Amino acid sequence: MQRVTIAEVAARAGVSTATVSRALSGRGPVSPEVNDRVRTAASELGYQVNSIARALRNSRTDTVGMVVPNIGNPFFTSLVQSVEHALEREGRDLFLCDARSTPALEARRLRSLVARNVDGIIVSPTHGAESAAAVAATAAALPLVQLDRFVDGTSTDWVGVDDIAAMRLVLDHLHASGAHTVAFVGSQETNSSSEQRLSGFRQRVGELGMTLGRHGVLLGEFSIEWGESALTQLVRADALPDALVCSDDLIALGVTRACRAHHIDVPGRLQVTGFDDIDFAGLSEPALTTVAQPTDQIAAEAVRLLAAASQTGSTTTRAAAHIALTPSLVVRASTR
Repeated sequence: MQRVTIAEVAARAGVSTATVSRALSGRGPVSPEVNDRVRTAASELGYQVNSIARALRNSRTDTVGMVVPNIGNPFFTSLVQSVEHALEREGRDLFLCDARSTPALEARRLRSLVARNVDGIIVSPTHGAESAAAVAATAAALPLVQLDRFVDGTSTDWVGVDDIAAMRLVLDHLHASGAHTVAFVGSQETNSSSEQRLSGFRQRVGELGMTLGRHGVLLGEFSIEWGESALTQLVRADALPDALVCSDDLIALGVTRACRAHHIDVPGRLQVTGFDDIDFAGLSEPALTTVAQPTDQIAAEAVRLLAAASQTGSTTTRAAAHIALTPSLVVRASTR
């Protein structure tokens, strides 16, 4: 089947080929009436823009790569959706890669995106130390923004939530609700999120004069299974505090599920909080008190920062931005 040309679209619409180009690219002045006529003609003829030719002509592909630690985690699914929507508003497409929480695979994904000539990359690094070399190498080749998590030692932009402020919100709420002893259930300190949330927890516990319960810090992974296991460990050690602060909603959902199995009243005997406000948080039994991250705002800032970096050619030619957005606490039935 012969490919439809831009000249045929112009003839059908009764305009010049230059007008067709402006209308279909969205760049340049075209009246709404002419724009509709051109797009109708293109649709009727089955015209498709030659993206390769356009990329060569404009020195850009209008594509952005994104690498996340684990697409199976509902928080990252939501974050990817927000980024995709923000890019769509600017006429750009997203290439998504899942690092499967493996730094070596993450590095391979990043190299693949660079080879595909994407205009820039948004990455949430899998590991605070082991991801650093790949992130730095990628930032040297393309504009790059770190999202949610970050690695140190690179002059790249970052946008995410203020984890220290989030822990203040959680602990102030628990303190006001009468909790005296608290414990923290999180993941191993292998990334900035796990590190900062634990740091913020310890800091605010001390400031409020609360007591860290026996077995007060349990570290595993971001998963429902780990939440169940952690709660079971506390029960067997007879070390239940007044409240458990979980570093993400998956852990908290595992904790509340184990509480039901052990006939522990939540929040009567044990208050439980999560982090991220994933869709399932409000559907659990009891509904989960949790920290809500402004994912749409985080995504919009990341896309804006990437555009700014693209204009300078590299984030290393200007001061890197570090934007920590304000979280909010969603109070539900798992706390008093």
